Amino acid sequence: MAWTKQQKSVALASFLGWTLDAFDFFLMVFVLKDIAKAFDVEITSVTIAIMLTLALRPLGALIFGRLADRFGRRPVLMANILLFSVLDLASGFATSLTMLLVLRCLFGVAMGGEWGVGSALTMESIPAKSRGIMSGILQAGYPAGYLLASGVFGLLHDTIGWRGMFVIGIAPALVVLFIRRNVPESPTWQRGAGKPRPSIVAVFAREWKLALYGIVLMTAFNFFSHGTQDMYPTFLTVQHKLSAHMVGLLAATSAIGAIIGGIVFGALSERIGRRKAIAIAALLALPVLPLWAFSTGSLALGIGAFLMQISVQGAWGVIPAHLNELSPGEVRATFPGLIYQLGNFLACANATLQAGIAANHGGDYGYAMALVAGIVAIVISVLIMFGPERRGTQMQMTESASQGETDTPRFVASPATH
Repeated sequence: MAWTKQQKSVALASFLGWTLDAFDFFLMVFVLKDIAKAFDVEITSVTIAIMLTLALRPLGALIFGRLADRFGRRPVLMANILLFSVLDLASGFATSLTMLLVLRCLFGVAMGGEWGVGSALTMESIPAKSRGIMSGILQAGYPAGYLLASGVFGLLHDTIGWRGMFVIGIAPALVVLFIRRNVPESPTWQRGAGKPRPSIVAVFAREWKLALYGIVLMTAFNFFSHGTQDMYPTFLTVQHKLSAHMVGLLAATSAIGAIIGGIVFGALSERIGRRKAIAIAALLALPVLPLWAFSTGSLALGIGAFLMQISVQGAWGVIPAHLNELSPGEVRATFPGLIYQLGNFLACANATLQAGIAANHGGDYGYAMALVAGIVAIVISVLIMFGPERRGTQMQMTESASQGETDTPRFVASPATH
């Protein structure tokens, strides 16, 4: 089915929203040393800002998701993008570390809301047969944001400094103008507007099995992504003694692999099913582990990084479509984002965990990363095959939504999930 101009605008806006959200987040990662020097503190004190941003994301998913379920996806998405852009700009004018930490807490709330609202708007607006490929494109926005941040850092940092980097973070606000002019409201939300709906507490009480399953699954997923990303620069600089330039090059290589993996497996999920595509992508990490974690030489490490992120983000690329299809219609802007961000919160100890494992094994970060990545790859492949799937389901605002194309689910949550 051909896409309309409005559907293309929705897809572009949602992709840009998540890309630029990630861009604003990763700007912080590149200037930790500068901020520490400016406020005369240790780098570890500044890294608290990243932890606080991640910890506050579930709250944002709940707040903005609930607002989008009540008032519509489009206006809340615009408010969400405008808020995280302004907070990034404000970070550049922080006069103390305490002020910066407060701003990054608020940024975490704003960041946590964007994914759920944007993915709901997209999946409810595009043709059902296009959800797989669009899911991969949407999720590819995260590594694309990293690439964009690294490019801005490399080209402009020496000229504008860390404060100037955050000032550039206001740029995503321009997407709001595009949304206001070109993006319509979700037709699914419009059909259900004004109709009585149960409270979010009632929906989650009814769907507690599905919610619990989703949180466990997304915890494993976040360990998969963070387990292959958080300590990777440390692994390259400390264990392999690579230069900053080479570390940046390898990071960019891994990001390109992530974008390719997300799009390829997202599209594949439309043919073979969401669960099978995720399981295959996750298991592909196992044969890549030796090359990725235990090889020597920049070329071998680069190939390993590229292939590993094809696996990791290949599995992730199916998630926007999969979670939105599983979600109860009444809380579709809330449920996927909250489940995702709660999993992210539960996995936020990954860096500390891997650092501890490495310390107990003679500083072998490769072993620590391989151990975590290998375990969660298997866990994801098992969990996903015993879970439900509603590929191609008709998206409605009530639990009476028709089934559409689906594989028979093995996990029983409630009639709404089948």
